[in-house]
Amino acid sequence: MNARDREQFEEFMTSRWAGLVRLAFGLTGDRWLAEDLAQTALASAYASWWRVRKADDPDAYVRRILINASKRRWRRNQVTEQPGEAPAEIADQATADPAATVSERSALMAALSALPPRQRAAVVLRYWEDLSDDQAAAILGCSASTVRSQAARALAKLRGSGALADPEGPAPAGRPAPPRQAGGTR
Repeated sequence: MNARDREQFEEFMTSRWAGLVRLAFGLTGDRWLAEDLAQTALASAYASWWRVRKADDPDAYVRRILINASKRRWRRNQVTEQPGEAPAEIADQATADPAATVSERSALMAALSALPPRQRAAVVLRYWEDLSDDQAAAILGCSASTVRSQAARALAKLRGSGALADPEGPAPAGRPAPPRQAGGTR
């Protein structure tokens, strides 16, 4: 790799690091493992930088590398790893009640870790990374309708397990719940 390519890669790496760690954290629920996965993805991107650079969307290419690394890790540890209590994460300093934020984040990460890898990736890409169906589909190597169905199944599973509460909250005692909008959306 020549000096110009190395400089381009370093610029790419520093500008994408936080986003890759955030994506990996959404997939794993572990801050340190997320950093390891991001580093693994960038190391692979460095090794084939000429291919990444020429891709239509280098960000999607590197995200795909990260998701594949996460899948490999999940498959390797699927039988041997026994998830315990999720460690409390460091709360954002701008929050009023850090304990509530940590509790909510831990519950969310535990719920995400219970999903199969493909559903977890669809939810993280769609709702955590705020990507469109087409962008998520390009990263996952499937169709946009598959992303939608995987995300819908994951959300149904999360709702069924009680991990996702009704955003309108429970109906007050003695009052019926408000009617839902037609079409099943809120």
